[in-house]
Amino acid sequence: MTDSRIVVAGSLNADLTIYCERLPLPGETLHGSGFAVNPGGKGANQAVAASRLGGRVTLVGAVGRDANGEMLVASTAGAGVDVSHVRRVAEPTGVAVISVEDSGENSIIISAGANGTLSPDAMDPALFDGAGVVCLCLEVPLGTVRAAAQAGHDAGATVLLNLSPYAPVGAALAHLTDVLLVNAHEASQFLGGLDMPPADAPVADWLAAAGAFAGRGLARVLVTLGAAGSVVLDAANTAEPVVRIAPTKVVAVDTTGAGDAFTGAVAARLAAGDSLAAAARYASVAAALAATRKGTQAAYPSAAEVATATPDDETDI
Repeated sequence: MTDSRIVVAGSLNADLTIYCERLPLPGETLHGSGFAVNPGGKGANQAVAASRLGGRVTLVGAVGRDANGEMLVASTAGAGVDVSHVRRVAEPTGVAVISVEDSGENSIIISAGANGTLSPDAMDPALFDGAGVVCLCLEVPLGTVRAAAQAGHDAGATVLLNLSPYAPVGAALAHLTDVLLVNAHEASQFLGGLDMPPADAPVADWLAAAGAFAGRGLARVLVTLGAAGSVVLDAANTAEPVVRIAPTKVVAVDTTGAGDAFTGAVAARLAAGDSLAAAARYASVAAALAATRKGTQAAYPSAAEVATATPDDETDI
């Protein structure tokens, strides 16, 4: 169990998922092989992932007064998350329309719905008292994300920002962020087109990337690289400012929500006092296990499952 509380301020979506042999081309119609309606949304997913891994989690969000909203609140609460700060509003609950091909790859379109009503005034500073980690994504209005980051910063929490789905963020939010979590494409967009090196690039290449992030006010960054693992850039770790985390290899069934499993696992381990590199190693296993099952929240592993999994060796560079 973790010692400090995690506050997740983010989205709740009903995932409308259809499974197919391959993703359709533009203008093409394909026959699907299955359909499901599941609880999702990056905020809810990250909260559930962290809770299943032992975190004490409070979720701040918004759903509609409809069946999808009831499903989402019940599912998230069932995973042990405090949902007392999830608002019910007149707007319909957010929806994600997801296509998943046999390889496990997916395409996603989201409609914000109630998530778009989550306003900065929902970020009551009292909610953040005693929090160790504040976990944020960009499926709710940017002003609300900034308000949550400010409240977390003022409370002394570690502010973890998952820059997804990508949107430009200003200097104010960047400077409130203690740990930035991005994939390689998001990192490149954030840095104005600077490509990330490959995972096994010389340390000097990754130090140059770290310098570019530092120039934007970010000293601790976790870059995920898909099947190539991830790289931790941590200026606070003077002995090892660059650490490569090898991937945990599995046969993927559905990668939907695996990134949220990774983010939630990082939040859980940071709240437990782990270093950023140790949290990333743990999250690599959690996300890989999530990809071996269909769906999002239902696929997320427990702490016991992660503990018994055997990851590949990690290599520092």
